[in-house]
Amino acid sequence: MDIHELREEIDHIDRQILDLLNKRARCAKEIGVFKQRTKKTFFAPEREKQVLARLTDANKGPLSDASIRAIYREIISAARALEDPMTIAYWGPPATNTHMASIRKFGSSCNFSAMDTIPDVFNEVEKERAQYGVVPIENSTEGVINHTLDTFLTSKLKICSEIYLPITHNLLSMAEDTGEVKRVYSIPTAAAQCRIWLRTNMPGVEIIDVSTTARGAQICAEEPHSAAIGTALAKEEYGLNLLAEHIEDNPQNRTRFLVVGANEPGPSGKDKTSVMFSVHHKAGTLFKAMSVFDKYDINLTMIESRPTKLTPWEYVFFLDFQGHVKDTPVQKALAALSEYTLFINVLGSYPEAE
Repeated sequence: MDIHELREEIDHIDRQILDLLNKRARCAKEIGVFKQRTKKTFFAPEREKQVLARLTDANKGPLSDASIRAIYREIISAARALEDPMTIAYWGPPATNTHMASIRKFGSSCNFSAMDTIPDVFNEVEKERAQYGVVPIENSTEGVINHTLDTFLTSKLKICSEIYLPITHNLLSMAEDTGEVKRVYSIPTAAAQCRIWLRTNMPGVEIIDVSTTARGAQICAEEPHSAAIGTALAKEEYGLNLLAEHIEDNPQNRTRFLVVGANEPGPSGKDKTSVMFSVHHKAGTLFKAMSVFDKYDINLTMIESRPTKLTPWEYVFFLDFQGHVKDTPVQKALAALSEYTLFINVLGSYPEAE
């Protein structure tokens, strides 16, 4: 076949794909009617995980599994919008990594609402002005996000899903060259992740803290001799020049984000559960509490503690572990854990991200 014939074949295939996409969309609309009638939630992360897993298992190429997931993420997003258009609150302003994580999870067929603070994200969902919120929870090099953990102490929202986002940092500016830059705006975490590059390439340049990387991009868009450490999305959002890309010191750096909402996903076959609890002030109590996970062969993936802020030297412990709250070993472990705790709050069971 020559190039003209190949293009005609592609046009024919595109018409078939379009017909099938609309057929799929009509099925999704019917499911939306059923969900409205039975008051089921429109976001079912366990179902989406199963759909993507089935597709990648069946994929024979040449498209990569990552490409298949990206394509179907948008197909699912468009279909979900037909069922019920959703508003997603995220820690803003626009073009932050949290914004990018929100798009990665929900696709572009949503309304995205930028919030000033992490507690504002929770509040927006609790007030039902957004169906879900997206917040960062931990970074692979800088550790846990304390503001998010602290907000769970007072919120009744559940964790519905998680996202892992590779973190790439870029130096953005209205300037044409790094030699023109007198100051760099960044959040402390991002600056720390680019410490070696900044020391090597911009010695003596002032680093100024801001609330988010996107806020830094907003500021330097108005200051010709300033730069910001930001995302590729921020470059487009604020009309900045890309002075240097991939300035992060660790190319394996990534951040984990949580989706918070009111629904509790069912088991997907590969899940994670998050809990918080406080233990009695007795010698060995914490050791005994943690030993229940070993007893029931449950793998812990995160352990953190935070002060209660009510009584000095009293702490709340946060745990993530593999398994769903409906799994028998998890139920037994939580029952055993309750013997050593003042309280236990299951923050959510949700599909484990890739």
